[in-house]
Amino acid sequence: MDASLGIGVQYAVIAVAALVSAWVVLARQFPGAARRLRVSLAVPMVRVGRPAWMMRLGRRVAPAQVAGGDGCGTCGGCAPPRG
Repeated sequence: MDASLGIGVQYAVIAVAALVSAWVVLARQFPGAARRLRVSLAVPMVRVGRPAWMMRLGRRVAPAQVAGGDGCGTCGGCAPPRG
């Protein structure tokens, strides 16, 4: 194995780890921004006329639908009502 190939693989692994770490921080600290980012990435992928693989990827990237109706908000992290 060539030394430059080894260092390239090392840099690629570090880059992937940094991207995953940045995504986790974004999703935990700024859930609204993370949701908007996921929507903006998914919408162009699921348009009519796109290849099937791209539409499947877009559905996986899209955030889960929020079932509003508890009157509390959209985070879904509230405790059950007392009573």
